[in-house]
Amino acid sequence: MRVIAGSARSLRLITPKGENTRPTLDRIKETLFNILRDEVPGSVFLDLFAGSGGIGIEALSRGARHAYFFERDREALACIRKNLEHTGLSDRATVLPGDLFSSLNAVRDQKADLIYIDPPYEGGYEGRLFELFRNAPFVSENTLIILEADLGKDFDFEGFSLEREKRYKTNKHLFYRLTAGKGRLSNEKSDLSGIL
Repeated sequence: MRVIAGSARSLRLITPKGENTRPTLDRIKETLFNILRDEVPGSVFLDLFAGSGGIGIEALSRGARHAYFFERDREALACIRKNLEHTGLSDRATVLPGDLFSSLNAVRDQKADLIYIDPPYEGGYEGRLFELFRNAPFVSENTLIILEADLGKDFDFEGFSLEREKRYKTNKHLFYRLTAGKGRLSNEKSDLSGIL
């Protein structure tokens, strides 16, 4: 696996051994970032279930202002930190270990521009995450949420509109935004713990 473009272009990344993570193939990653080309520069990027960190690192390499990496697997966390150091991008990254839902409270930016979710396909995390995002202080109608999913799965998340679907041989990317007027009632910053 390598960085496709940007300041860390062509640098190889290490990935965890075993089957606990599922690295996104370079060709799929390249297609994804071609779609996101105008969204990434200057953005705040959240990489959920980050694995080796390849997606968030690609975003940083292409000009994202800051990236948050959420991961609980120890070996994967070590890979993320090594890959950030290898690419020279550590100064614009925050690595958040442990439980994803608790770690989301640590997002300090007032808004996230891009949220990338690559959950275990059979884990059932999707509905819970989108319910959380409806009330998350860092999610606005401008936030683009990208969900990687199995080809055979369909989703309908209350309060979110599906803007685009990109299908590959075995999986797909779904692009969502919060529907106008369907999010939280208050714009005040709030603690997420009450809805976890």
